[in-house]
Amino acid sequence: MVNKKIIKVLMFIVFLFVLLIGHLTYFIVFKKDEVSQNSHNKRLWAYEEDIVRGEIADRNGIVLAFSKEGERIYNYNSLYCHVIGYNSKIYGKTNIESKFNSLLLGRGGLTEVFNLSGDGKVGYDLTLTIDHRLQHYAYGRLGNANGSIVAINPQTGEVLALVSKPDFDPSNAVLIKKWTELTENSNSPLLARATSGLYPPGSTFKIITSAAAIEKGMDNDMYSDTGSVIIGNTAFYNYGKKANGEIDFKKAFALSSNFAFCSMGAALTSPTLRDMAQRFGFDKTFDFDIDFSKSAFAAKDTDEAGSAALAIGQGETLATPLQMALTACAVANDGVIMKPYIVQKATNKNGNLVYEKKPQQLYKPITSEVSEKIKDLMVETVKTGTGKNAGIRNISVAGKTGTAENELLGKENNKEHAWFVGFAPADDSQIVVAVMLEYSGGSGGELCAPIARDIINTYLKK
Repeated sequence: MVNKKIIKVLMFIVFLFVLLIGHLTYFIVFKKDEVSQNSHNKRLWAYEEDIVRGEIADRNGIVLAFSKEGERIYNYNSLYCHVIGYNSKIYGKTNIESKFNSLLLGRGGLTEVFNLSGDGKVGYDLTLTIDHRLQHYAYGRLGNANGSIVAINPQTGEVLALVSKPDFDPSNAVLIKKWTELTENSNSPLLARATSGLYPPGSTFKIITSAAAIEKGMDNDMYSDTGSVIIGNTAFYNYGKKANGEIDFKKAFALSSNFAFCSMGAALTSPTLRDMAQRFGFDKTFDFDIDFSKSAFAAKDTDEAGSAALAIGQGETLATPLQMALTACAVANDGVIMKPYIVQKATNKNGNLVYEKKPQQLYKPITSEVSEKIKDLMVETVKTGTGKNAGIRNISVAGKTGTAENELLGKENNKEHAWFVGFAPADDSQIVVAVMLEYSGGSGGELCAPIARDIINTYLKK
């Protein structure tokens, strides 16, 4: 009897021991990095006081951020606030300063294991994929408008420029002085619109609708576009209520005919549109170098009128500018979306490589044959359609404009979001650009296409 009691006690102790080991193992495997890198971890603060945080440079070696006497210095003020982020004991860390904190503190990689760095008090330096010249130009080209610009190399996934406005100065002294103002500002300057802003994509979504229509064999259909169409009990109008007459699929895309695409959407139905949108990345997330919002397609199936709205990027569809740039990347890159990235590599002070990012495929939503057909549509859009303002002499540019209704239009006129996504050269694309202007009150062809044109031209002339 006594032996049985002892055995039960021992079994209970062993159970507790296994439970403890299991918890510690779980913590080490799944929670260690989260806790150790938490910007409010006082042990981390103490550790950082003895480390010179690594530098951050653009793809050509231009230093964008460095540390001096314990302070983080940002050489270009607000230009990279939504990319590099900020590093503050009071307000924490964001973006690259947060995601790559360990490397910036000289932790991780073979050099730490084998002590090859030569100085444990110095962090690793990061090299970004960002082209500072293009970033600076895009920032200036956006002007005082609220919105964003995303530029990506579709063949590799390298982010070449990432601009969001309004912005803020990420230096610690300014954050302390203006934090309340920044957090209470109705324009939300802390929001990285390029990666976390969610907007109806408007007619740029017609790229995805076209992919579904081509797969269903609808790309030979003809339309008698009268400028408006009634589906169910809902009337849909072309931009400016313009009637385009007898048009084929290519002309419908180039002229951004809501008449044609709403008719398409009703025939395709919402499940088909959802499937295609998800293949392009809607409702999905992936590991990225900075935080971003997941783009969303309507969760519930809807009727013909609802499907028509979804087909033209309205209804419950919400997308980030990053998502629409990736959508264009699929067309530019033979149906393949490469995984976007911003941090190219990390090196120690001796120049030893401790981290390097290699291009990798993220999604393949469409075949190369479908991508070629959509590319032709987008080239035609810039040649003869709504994207004419994106045209560049001697360079074949492909693009799609968008003008999206939003929640403010019920109260105020001229508050549409304006969009343009495009790439060039069309036959061997080196850059994809997405431009979004928030509540601009104009069309994507009028306002965004010229900005994209100038950014593409500036990059290709490097």
